[in-house]
Amino acid sequence: MNLSRPELDTYEASGWWALYTKHQHEKTVADMLLSKGLEVFLPLYDTLRQWKDRKKVISLPLFPCYVFVKPAMNRRLQVVSTPGVHMILTRGGQDALITNPEIDAIRRCVEGPLQVEPHPFLNCGERVRVTRGSLKGLEGILLRKKNTYRLIVSVEMLSQSVAVELPASDVEPASASQFSTPLHANPIMAASRAMY
Repeated sequence: MNLSRPELDTYEASGWWALYTKHQHEKTVADMLLSKGLEVFLPLYDTLRQWKDRKKVISLPLFPCYVFVKPAMNRRLQVVSTPGVHMILTRGGQDALITNPEIDAIRRCVEGPLQVEPHPFLNCGERVRVTRGSLKGLEGILLRKKNTYRLIVSVEMLSQSVAVELPASDVEPASASQFSTPLHANPIMAASRAMY
């Protein structure tokens, strides 16, 4: 990629690389990249795991096999040669960038007081905006699971999502022009509404 210095600065500030890593090497890769002085984001969530003799709360990557790093074109070789890194995700032969708003949304979910967990990627559904609390202004897809509501926040480049529990009273519909599919026309959302 041949860019002038101003273009390079704009590129590096506009998003994050998604690194595809070896299975269960995300924390090791993140630590190694941090030790190289790079800005790294590895979103984790806590989950209770049970063995025969004990239960333990462990932290797992929210996006298995992915670590996010701020682009630094002059250090690209250092990034891709880090043990455990398979590659930087690409689109059309170019390094793909996860946008700052997508990373900020995930960061707010992880750092907030609400329970967060991985969720299957959803492409359509009713888009809502959070109106109060630590996630105020964040947009995502509203999903109902049993007696709780969840906001689904997606990283489209990875085709992965996370779910955050929140009260239904804390959300409002996003602007009508942003709806990709009306709720009643979406079989996934209609089925989830009918089940509960």
